[in-house]
Amino acid sequence: MDLPLSKPGVMTEMDQFMFECFGFIVIEDVLTEAECDEALEASKRLHASQGDKNWLQIGKGFEHEPAIASLIDHPALLPKVRALYGDNFVLQSAWCTAQRAGSQSVGWHQDGSGAYDFKKLAYPVPLVQLRATYHLTDQTQPFMGNMILIPGSHRSPLDLPASMRKEIYACPIQQILLAKRGSVLLFHNGVWHSPMPNNMTWDRYNMHFIYSPPWVRRSDRDSTDSEFLEHTTPLRRALMGDYERPDVPFGGGFPKIPFENGNGDH
Repeated sequence: MDLPLSKPGVMTEMDQFMFECFGFIVIEDVLTEAECDEALEASKRLHASQGDKNWLQIGKGFEHEPAIASLIDHPALLPKVRALYGDNFVLQSAWCTAQRAGSQSVGWHQDGSGAYDFKKLAYPVPLVQLRATYHLTDQTQPFMGNMILIPGSHRSPLDLPASMRKEIYACPIQQILLAKRGSVLLFHNGVWHSPMPNNMTWDRYNMHFIYSPPWVRRSDRDSTDSEFLEHTTPLRRALMGDYERPDVPFGGGFPKIPFENGNGDH
């Protein structure tokens, strides 16, 4: 099965059609080799003290790593997020993940909340978490810690059978994402997915940014570091969602995000 490939920048009508059909699109050539190197080194610093666990996840790395913060509103990506959400959304969380060399952590799932299954909200499951995954290491061959996805599964009212959720090949229609370094996977929270084993001799690194409606609780932090907020751009500050809410939950509206001062209009 061919990938639903997109180009950096504007979300075209074809991009939107493919996203609705597959539940995801892949944007190639987003980061240069130099940008990948910078983000990868930052990711390695974040994980340096985490030990030898097979699969690691660290949140809010953007607070202390500029190379990661620069990806929050990347001009190749943000116009597509706006096309899907409109102008009212926040960065719910940012997770840097590492799949250690020679390890596996297969576990099929949908993104969401352990406290309340998003499928209970409506059918089809609403877009509550839009995930952008930057591939910081090569994943162009199977068993490189790739993402595995079931296209269109965000439209299914039925769950993937529990008996198959630890299997690498869980479903006949699944797709192994063969992603170039520097590409971005943009996908719907309802798509069933899993990491593939990493049989390589090096660790696999991905950087995930999760965008959500402003009323969704942040999952990688209770609040954003005050020093980061003081020194970051107005656009990134707004996307953090750190603002007064006298009319909880947003009964008085939502503060306008200053897209005109950042990359979002490009």
